[in-house]
Formats: sequence, C-alpha cells, structure tokens
Amino acid sequence: MALDTGLVDWVTEAMAPVGTVTMRRMMGGATLYLDGIVFAIVGREALWFKADAESDAAWDAAGCARFTVEMNGELKSMNYRRAPDDVYDDADALREWGGLAVAAGLRAPPKKAKAKKSGVKKAGARTTR
Repeated sequence: MALDTGLVDWVTEAMAPVGTVTMRRMMGGATLYLDGIVFAIVGREALWFKADAESDAAWDAAGCARFTVEMNGELKSMNYRRAPDDVYDDADALREWGGLAVAAGLRAPPKKAKAKKSGVKKAGARTTR
C-alpha cells in the first residue's frame, strides 16, 4: 500500500495557518506532526486523528471509527480516529478536528527513551559460546 502524498500535501496546506506539518514514513503510511506534536497518521487510504479519553466523546458523536489492527490473532485499537468526511475538502473542518487531535497529542505522556547499547559488558555479565 503506497502512501497517499496528495492527502499529506492537503493536510500540510490546510494546517499551515496553525503550524508546520512534518511527516515520518512508516509501514506504508506516515505519522504527521504539527510543530513536533503527533496529531495524525495517514494509512489505509484515510486520515486518522490522534484521540484520547478526553476527546473520545467528540469523536463518538461524529461517528468516527477507531483505528484497529490485528496482532497475534487479536483485534487491538489504537488512539486514532478516522477523520470525518468533511475534512477532505474543507480546510476549516480539517483545522477544527486537527486542533482536537493536537490537544490529544499534547496530553499524551512522553515516550520513554530507549536504552542505547554501549557494547560494554555489565559487571558480572556472562558470555556463552
């Protein structure tokens, strides 16, 4: 599945009055950031906005489905909601829903930094051959 760069361009253009949109490609799609804050993903030929417990009621009222993925035979949902249809052709609607997603991104706990492998053995560590 190829990344819909036209959709990314549209989001970038529509959100320009609010901030700068950047992206990071991943697994056939992309994660979108507004001034460094994760606020959306593009994948499955759709735009998915960041959500959380505080914003769920608004997404539910608009009928926006949760992003789900099958992992190990189990269906899991992620904190993203499918964008309402009007965001694809109405910049004001995109900014409104995008703002809700940015707020959820700001409330998200910071990611823990991954420990770097130094190549130095810890004291008492054994090696097996």
